[in-house]
Amino acid sequence: MLGAVTGIIFLIIEKENNFIRFHAMQSVLVFGGLFVIGIVVNFIPIIGILINLIIAPVSLILWIILMIKAYQGERYHLVVAGKMAEEQLEKFN
Repeated sequence: MLGAVTGIIFLIIEKENNFIRFHAMQSVLVFGGLFVIGIVVNFIPIIGILINLIIAPVSLILWIILMIKAYQGERYHLVVAGKMAEEQLEKFN
């Protein structure tokens, strides 16, 4: 959830740097989506717990990888979220 919140903050604060805006939008899409999936699967007994046990470490690893890529100056696109982030930024510009 924190990844989505910080992404929203950076989208609000940063108006000019498209590199930062791309990574912020991708963060909102990825971690917002994982948060919603986590809430939905909580309503499924037993399986929901198992899925959440998988989502938590995957989220952490993905968060670390994306931070490293952004720090290195790489505009790293995740398969679906990267394209969606680009499309959303085009709409806002």
